[in-house]
Amino acid sequence: MQITVGIIGCGSITKFRHAPEYWENPHVKEIVFFDRNRHRAEELAEKYQGRVADTVDDLLNDPSIDAISDCSSNEVHHIHSSQALRSGKHVLCEKPLAISVEHANKILAAQRESGKKLMVDHNQRLTKVHQKAKEIIESKEYGDVLTFKTTFGHQGPEKWGATKSNATWFFKKERSHSGVAGDLGIHKIDLIHYLLDDEIASVHGFHGALHKVDEHGEPIEVNDNVVCALKTKKGRLGTASFSWTYYGLEDNSTTIYCEKGVIKIYHDPQNQIIVETKDGATIKYELESIQTNDNQTNTGVIDAFVDAIIHDKKPIVTGEDAISSLRVIEKLLGR
Repeated sequence: MQITVGIIGCGSITKFRHAPEYWENPHVKEIVFFDRNRHRAEELAEKYQGRVADTVDDLLNDPSIDAISDCSSNEVHHIHSSQALRSGKHVLCEKPLAISVEHANKILAAQRESGKKLMVDHNQRLTKVHQKAKEIIESKEYGDVLTFKTTFGHQGPEKWGATKSNATWFFKKERSHSGVAGDLGIHKIDLIHYLLDDEIASVHGFHGALHKVDEHGEPIEVNDNVVCALKTKKGRLGTASFSWTYYGLEDNSTTIYCEKGVIKIYHDPQNQIIVETKDGATIKYELESIQTNDNQTNTGVIDAFVDAIIHDKKPIVTGEDAISSLRVIEKLLGR
């Protein structure tokens, strides 16, 4: 079985991840691109031997298209993804699922009505390292998880986005809505839920625009840094920090503190998991480097989405999963 896929939005996330990963998947026969800046869609269509749609409606009303990647900006996810589902398309939506839980619920309602697949791109679940860490945690070899800390930070979206400019939509409140919390933080919230098979129930934090400025040299309208304390439903305690001002190498590390040892994830570039046991032993796992803005490798997200469609399986990250993480971000930002 082969499918045709449409992509809404041809910025960096499509250029570096969605388009090349669909191209490499043997079950994808064609990619149809749409972007408000038509030249971006045309460039990718030429590179990947695809087609260009003139409008979003043309994309959604095309009966040959089986699935949609919604790579638009945050404020329109609930519009495009809902319309795509109601048009009979399976949907892979970029994170955050929407700018609010209220908007996200509209997408889930469309998914239930349509009966189509909805997957959200929380790609950290899919790294071999995080899957191995989950396996170690679930084995209870080191006892129950007591506490944790996690971080995700890099130099900012103006270094990553298609325009390479401080005019990036990530800095605009009406489009980004939640700043670094919704860009990077929501990845780590979802990861903690996944690793611990638990859910964050309480969050207290600080957030602010400490350093980033817009194209006019004014402080940005959304947070560029977040530091918070977390408590899960099962009583685990943790801390988290998310930043667009880590002006060195990207930091995507997590530490899990268990009754009989400590699991360090992505602290060391060579040994991506290091376990330090209570009795003084050290166990090292060399698996794979995490994908970063400077190290583009296959995320596994597209393959998992296509596999769910082809084999009629539940997606590895559901809309319900995404809402549980979005709910934490809302609490963190006091909304």
